[in-house]
Amino acid sequence: MPTSYLLAALLGYLCGSIPTAYWLGLAVYRVNIFELGSRNMGATNVHRVLGKVPFAITLALDILKGMVPVLLAPRLVTDPASLMPHCLTAGLAAVAGHTLSFWVKFRGGKGVATGLGVFLALAPKSSILAMGIFLVTLIATGFVSLGSMVAAVALPVMIFAFQEGGPDWHRPLALAAAAIAAFIVFKHRANIRRLLNGEELALGTKPPPTLEEGK
Repeated sequence: MPTSYLLAALLGYLCGSIPTAYWLGLAVYRVNIFELGSRNMGATNVHRVLGKVPFAITLALDILKGMVPVLLAPRLVTDPASLMPHCLTAGLAAVAGHTLSFWVKFRGGKGVATGLGVFLALAPKSSILAMGIFLVTLIATGFVSLGSMVAAVALPVMIFAFQEGGPDWHRPLALAAAAIAAFIVFKHRANIRRLLNGEELALGTKPPPTLEEGK
């Protein structure tokens, strides 16, 4: 494997692994986000236990964690033909870093916001439409988890339909989005069980200490 791919993966992982919510909680609020609410460092948990401003900061920074390495990856290559593979490598590594951060003993979020950042850089039209689908689902149901999964699954379909990435790369781009969508759904498996059992918490509801909900 060319060194440039390893560098792209390292760049993506290091950016994605920044534990935004964890560091924000410790530095500003003197709390450990892994000990509160759903006990993960996703933006939804931050909203529940710390409030709207920390949520907005966490969400924005988690999106940037996916977007920045994708935008920087082209600097690692000189051949235009290898541009998209390097961007995808950096993007996939960023999602992996967010969900398996070495800073916090390989814990993390569920990859939704960071994955959004990746595809806002690679497929902006489809990503904006996916955000719309998320909002419609959230408004209709009140469930962040359901909105996240529906939007994630819809994204590769839209990338393929709109051929974002061009005639040569829209298929690989859609496949990468499908892989991330499958991973996001897998990370939400506990949420799926609660949705089926009628036990999932709507946005704005505080969870009991042991409940694992959110992004």
